[in-house]
Amino acid sequence: MDPNCIFCKIVTKVNPSRTIYQDDLVTAFLDIHPVAPFHILIVPNKHIESVNAVESGDESLLGHLFTVAHQIASQEKIDQSGYRMIINTGPNAGQAIYHLHLHLLGGRRMRFPMG
Repeated sequence: MDPNCIFCKIVTKVNPSRTIYQDDLVTAFLDIHPVAPFHILIVPNKHIESVNAVESGDESLLGHLFTVAHQIASQEKIDQSGYRMIINTGPNAGQAIYHLHLHLLGGRRMRFPMG
């Protein structure tokens, strides 16, 4: 854990959040600046700065992010209408917090083009 990372503080419950899911590997919570009717962030409980810092030992953790995203999408009944998952890496991609996180967006038709 990084004691200065806001997402690490959410994972450890130092900072409040509207957590909707947590297990030993990941935590999911509502984004405070939603861009869709349903917008949550799913973060690994382990501090990983970005995709660029992923190591081979993190493969099962990254797979778990996707499994939890599907589980939440099903629970929220957006799995059939569709949803978008986004992971930003680096400043040009818009990564603002350097703790890897997956945006799960749904509840409306997504706009194109992306980027």
